[in-house]
Amino acid sequence: MSNMPELKIGVVAVSRDCFPESLSVTRRENLIKAYTEKYGDADIYECPICIVESEIHMVQALEDIKNAGCNALVVYLGNFGPEIAETLLAKHFDGPKMFIAAAEERGDNLVQGRGDAYCGMLNASYNLKLRNVKAYIPEYPVGNAEECADMIAEFRPIARAVIGLNSLKIISFGPRPLNFLACNAPIQQLYNLGVEIEENSELDLFEAFHKHDGDERIPEIVKEMEEELGAGNKKPEILAKLAQYELTLKDWVEEHRGYRKYVAIAGKCWPAFQTQFGFVPCYVNSRLTAQGIPVSCEVDIYGALSEFIGTVVSEDAVTLLDINNTVPNDMYKEDIEGKFPYTQKDTFMGFHCGNTASSKLSFCEMKYQMIMARALPEEVTQGTLEGDIIPGDITFFRLQSTADCKLRAYIAQGEVLPVPTRSFGSIGIFAIPEMGRFYRHVLIEGNYPHHGAVAFGKWGKALFEVFKYIGVDVSEIGYNQPKGVRYPTENPWNE
Repeated sequence: MSNMPELKIGVVAVSRDCFPESLSVTRRENLIKAYTEKYGDADIYECPICIVESEIHMVQALEDIKNAGCNALVVYLGNFGPEIAETLLAKHFDGPKMFIAAAEERGDNLVQGRGDAYCGMLNASYNLKLRNVKAYIPEYPVGNAEECADMIAEFRPIARAVIGLNSLKIISFGPRPLNFLACNAPIQQLYNLGVEIEENSELDLFEAFHKHDGDERIPEIVKEMEEELGAGNKKPEILAKLAQYELTLKDWVEEHRGYRKYVAIAGKCWPAFQTQFGFVPCYVNSRLTAQGIPVSCEVDIYGALSEFIGTVVSEDAVTLLDINNTVPNDMYKEDIEGKFPYTQKDTFMGFHCGNTASSKLSFCEMKYQMIMARALPEEVTQGTLEGDIIPGDITFFRLQSTADCKLRAYIAQGEVLPVPTRSFGSIGIFAIPEMGRFYRHVLIEGNYPHHGAVAFGKWGKALFEVFKYIGVDVSEIGYNQPKGVRYPTENPWNE
């Protein structure tokens, strides 16, 4: 995928001067060996400088990892560690950082071979707070070489997200559609997160589109679309227009990214889009999303932001769906009850017109947008990508700014059930444990809009850490609490 941060993690060992430096160095070497054996050496760098209670060593290590091209940092406490120098390193490193510590290896080596990093991690955390330095510290940050290698691997998606946000531009076209106040986007928090935004008119996009009339690249894109759609190409007559639109967006991204490395798009896809462009943009949106450039519907800027986070965390296409409709009683009884461990209130249908990447659909067809065709000529509503979303594990999530500019987020893990939807659009039957309570006490109580981002796989742990790292208060991160764990707003006498 394009539009994705490439990670290089610098590992710097530290040592308190009253402990053997060799203990930290040997443990660092063992850590790197364990990591490369399991995860390869493409994204890891071993700094040869061990910081031994010295600000000079800190500067030397900082310069070394910068020169090596590292954009993420792991501070490794091979022993107790020098709390000042190690936190200064984190303070002056421009990128995401992580602190981990070495466990003791052998019961017969607890004299000269005891490092006390378990203790040193406490002082490290104290000093990070003292200097207002953000750092990721794993749930249990102390381990042997293999365990610490796994911790670094878990840090990778968090680091990619932080790096990505610091170089992201969201490009929007048009105001939100009428009556879609839920897509309102206070931009203060975007700037607080390090994200830039470029707001454009639909007219700007329309002008750019017509500058691509007759573009010589259109036939090549049409051929790609034909190959992707196969037998699902039900509207071949509009492929040239869709290809022209895709080229318009891609060229706009390259011409307008400025100094930012990564881009996401929030587009106004109705109602004037159909009558003026003569098609709907859904299929093109799905293709860009598959290529790593998330595109949200209805100028949902925080939806686009959420999609981008999910993309860089999972290194895979995401989608943005309406938390849309209940599963009818007869469908639940025929297709779900007794076959899957979910109540009817645990299930719902996630839907959007046709913006989901073809790789995330069990089958796909290019059709017309049925809802829009109720009020418009069918011929201008063509261009959706329809099909049932592939079954499997998913993570439903969203990062949002409230109207008064407070960051808030939710995360819920569940699955798409292998049950035919019997409906239209990009759509799936979702099951999330205790969804009914989550719907009421997180989504409604938290005033979230109707769109949720969907990452394919179990990414809740990484997303939770990302949201913490970028400054979302943990009290503002909602999740689907298990049965028996009451939400603060939940009536205690509910049965």
